[in-house]
Amino acid sequence: MMKTELLAPAGDIEAAYAALYYGADAIYLGLKNFSARASATNFDENELNEITAYAHHLKRKVYVTINTVLQEHELPDLVKNLDICSKCKVDAVILQDLGVAHIIQTQYPEIQMHASTQMAVHNKEGALFLKNLGFSRVVLARELTLQEINDIASIEGLETEVFIHGALCYSYSGICEFSAIEYGKSANRGKCLYPCRACFEQQGDGKHIFSMKDMALEKDILKIKATSLKIEGRKKTALYVGAVTDYYRQILDGKNPDKSKAANIKQIFSRPWCKLHVLGKNKDVVDLDFVGHRGLKIGKIENISKGKLIFTPTHSFGRFDGLQIDVEGQEKPFGFSIQSIRQNGKNVFEAQKNIAVEIELPRGYPTLKKDMNVYLASSSKVKGTYNYAKPKPKEFQNKTNVDVKVEVFEDKIVANSKGFSFEVMGVFEKAKDLNKVYDAFLKSFQKTGETAFELGIFELKNPSGLFVPASIINDLRRGLYEKIKPDLKQGTLSYLPKPLESQKTGWVIKTDNLHLLDELELELFNEIIYLIDDKPDFERLSTLPFEKIRISLPTVCRKPELLMPSIQKLMDLGFKKLEVANYWGLQIIDSKIYDVSFAPFIYTLNTEAMMMACNINARRISFAMEDTAENIKELANKAFLPTSFIVYQDVPLFTSAVCIRKNDCAHCDGEPKWISLSKDGKHFEALSVPCQTMMFDKLPFCAASVAKDVHASYYQMDFCYKPYSAEQVKEIAKKLMTFADVEPSLKGNLFKTGI
Repeated sequence: MMKTELLAPAGDIEAAYAALYYGADAIYLGLKNFSARASATNFDENELNEITAYAHHLKRKVYVTINTVLQEHELPDLVKNLDICSKCKVDAVILQDLGVAHIIQTQYPEIQMHASTQMAVHNKEGALFLKNLGFSRVVLARELTLQEINDIASIEGLETEVFIHGALCYSYSGICEFSAIEYGKSANRGKCLYPCRACFEQQGDGKHIFSMKDMALEKDILKIKATSLKIEGRKKTALYVGAVTDYYRQILDGKNPDKSKAANIKQIFSRPWCKLHVLGKNKDVVDLDFVGHRGLKIGKIENISKGKLIFTPTHSFGRFDGLQIDVEGQEKPFGFSIQSIRQNGKNVFEAQKNIAVEIELPRGYPTLKKDMNVYLASSSKVKGTYNYAKPKPKEFQNKTNVDVKVEVFEDKIVANSKGFSFEVMGVFEKAKDLNKVYDAFLKSFQKTGETAFELGIFELKNPSGLFVPASIINDLRRGLYEKIKPDLKQGTLSYLPKPLESQKTGWVIKTDNLHLLDELELELFNEIIYLIDDKPDFERLSTLPFEKIRISLPTVCRKPELLMPSIQKLMDLGFKKLEVANYWGLQIIDSKIYDVSFAPFIYTLNTEAMMMACNINARRISFAMEDTAENIKELANKAFLPTSFIVYQDVPLFTSAVCIRKNDCAHCDGEPKWISLSKDGKHFEALSVPCQTMMFDKLPFCAASVAKDVHASYYQMDFCYKPYSAEQVKEIAKKLMTFADVEPSLKGNLFKTGI
């Protein structure tokens, strides 16, 4: 049985060393670009080369995250990154973009592909599709239950990776566009501003209703049958990484969870802990009142007297450590550094647990009340606990073997390697001991120093048996090695098919309620896309033009078996056109038989992704909702398969498996519910359906005025999720088809140059 891998984050090389020292079997890290943690320090080529060589020396692994979506102009830099990954012998690349996958498959077959959690794999079907596409591992969505995880982990020939500790997103990763659409900073491009962590007003009450607690599965990791157990935290310090890795290493090694080490983690960095849905549906996963680091809870306020805080700690702490207190009405806990401690009437440097302490509060402290929680948020003792060893700089390097051939003539010596040659002139005498001559050459050429290669096969031809002084041998070696350039695989971009010839464009309408089409002149539309659930409206569907219907599958489908009877009935009725928004949909159909189009959540922001779409037999792709007009126009001009530009949509800012309702599951009526929210003058609407929450801006996205300059095959308008009337749809459609915007509306990133 394969040993379960403990996978730790490395936002910089120090965190990498800490992770490896404390027992990580593998680390994952990002390069300077195309990383979903763009604000982490990340690695340059030399650091990557050094850490992979060191990890491989320890028989550990290194995975590089190129887990963002890329625009067309970024493809040359992507190839350079993959060149570096190949040269540095990384064990796998974790990716989101199908374009990255296409280049790896065609140019870098030596690199294994891991499907990032950004690919939103949340069911067995999605995992199977990616396995068949060539991925050796899938990183599963965090929202899954233990049963779902273990079911996917049972797929033969596919590795699975599961998050076990760290920060959580409210949304399924990869299908969150909140930061991108509203604030111009895309989570899918590593620049998320985390707007979900903010306070939202609901009927005058401000709460952090989307701010998640941290995941901490602790001993429950032993129930998980996945290949790899992953710690989140590429933006965390080496101290944090070392502490968390050490904690889970001991659990995996069969020891009971160490309460003191768990306490250490909480003092370094921690929001309140939860297990999300791993052990079943869980509504206690949001930190409603506070955001950010809290610390280790060590007591409650017993009294405030003359600027002194009095409480009985459950954990020892020292002078200059940091305390935090939950203060009602403040988003973040009130924190301060301890300047003095009194216990038993005496000043002490370290407070003992279970004895009342008196702490001097800083000037300007807020109103504090009895029973407020007190946390130990920073500890000098803990900071000194997790030291780690690391190699000397440049002690470990990935090197390429080079074979060297040397020939000795009476008036010169010549060295050749990899097509490079160097010679040194001289006059040489007969040698007394040819073995010593050979050893001198071999010893010299084994000194490769800080070059990117090391000596492979060495061959010496010395037919006259001549002696060569060491100084001349060393000159020969240095001269040859200065000429040799390290092998760097120079990948190239795909040769693109000829762009589609100019054709007349058409209009497409999409809806989840077919009665919204009642007032439309359907002959004006080339296609009607119907987003189905497990109870499609077969009666109304039968009245529509059959040849115009395309069936759309939902992005998130935790139980495809519930949807399959409806899908099968639609197939039996002869519907051959389908739209998919997640990889699970591609597994349940034969794309060679059916006309398959991609919805925006199968991101296509570059021509390499378009090439992969062709390989998957997609007949049409949709431009990403968060993309810029500049990139969309370039792709449209290069497009070699039909494209769809969505000009109107209520953009799902995120989709979550966390319920927004205040009631417990037992008292849920199961009916859809709209909840109005506001933040900083922006107004939002959350749609709550059983076990799922979707977020929308009150305003629609509209790009009709931009569309007239985009040479797309189809212009599309969407009327899904939100309640419309047939009359409203008619009026909006009429305006859009004149390339006039519906105002007020969102423009997303259309007029930006970068996201």
